[in-house]
Amino acid sequence: MLPTKEYLDRAIETVLSLNDKEACKIAHEALKLGIDTQYLLEHGFHVALSLMKDMFDEGKVYLPHMIAAADAVQAATKVLIPNPGENVLKNSKGIVLLGTIEGDIHSIGKDIVATSLQLNGYEVIDLGVDVPVDTFVEMAVKFNPDVVATSALMAITMTNQMTLEESLREAGIRDKLKTMVGGTPVTPEWAREIGADIYGDNASDALRKVNSIMWPENKQQLIVDQKNCSENVCY
Repeated sequence: MLPTKEYLDRAIETVLSLNDKEACKIAHEALKLGIDTQYLLEHGFHVALSLMKDMFDEGKVYLPHMIAAADAVQAATKVLIPNPGENVLKNSKGIVLLGTIEGDIHSIGKDIVATSLQLNGYEVIDLGVDVPVDTFVEMAVKFNPDVVATSALMAITMTNQMTLEESLREAGIRDKLKTMVGGTPVTPEWAREIGADIYGDNASDALRKVNSIMWPENKQQLIVDQKNCSENVCY
């Protein structure tokens, strides 16, 4: 069942107050009540992170607050999804290799996208933050993912997304997979410029577009703005 507005507000307030223990408590309660896990994460805990990010951008909170809020959401997520990779391979929609690009240590946006993909049946291989381009290529060769996704939260690290596109081509595997880019300074224009297949504005948008790439027959239902989605590229 779907959580009530009051329950969602409680989850949001818990994250905003940086209370990881209370976040875990709410998550345990949700499991006992049979509350829709994905809905609670997307419309409760993840909304709180977005609010924190807005406050961070406005200078109302600082990096330690962002980290503590992310820790609270992560604690709740571990309760709601204790074994995200368990039995995924048998019925996986596809494999997504993702990480925050080299030079960048921000993880909140990446973590939200990873959780959203896992909840929707994808096997996610999360390489973490500050991931070198060579590591992305090495892991792409090793795991043969359907999508390689990178997040850049600083403009100075975006160029590494372009370098990754070039390195994947040099390794001879670029045409065997799709690439997705996202992050605060990343734009659809940047995605086009570097040749990425998908621009993810947020977790929900990223999920829709990964679905459209993996299941093109559903593209009309999955892409909100069809004018911005060519035959092979989703922006």
